[in-house]
Amino acid sequence: MSFDRLRTTDFVVIGCKMDWQGQKLAEQLMQLMLVCFAAVAFVAGYVLRSFQSMFLVYAAGVLLTSLITIPNWPFFNRHPLHWLDSSKAGKHAEPLPAKKKSSKK
Repeated sequence: MSFDRLRTTDFVVIGCKMDWQGQKLAEQLMQLMLVCFAAVAFVAGYVLRSFQSMFLVYAAGVLLTSLITIPNWPFFNRHPLHWLDSSKAGKHAEPLPAKKKSSKK
């Protein structure tokens, strides 16, 4: 399948309908979890004096973070967007142009 033939309906079939607030929550959760796991991994590696254990703790954290933030869980879809149907779009008035500010000298 080429990318120029890809439509937004293809993404709906896969299940990628996360709303904007859900995307923001997933991003914040991902950043927080990665920083926490990096700190825990550093402390574990320092205490155990093992680079391998530090790497394994961080890799486990990345895997857990991926399992939590990548799938489209229901708590990421609490604020769905309601788009205007294309058949009704012509019935609504066009937006007004922005007013120009007059500068008097």
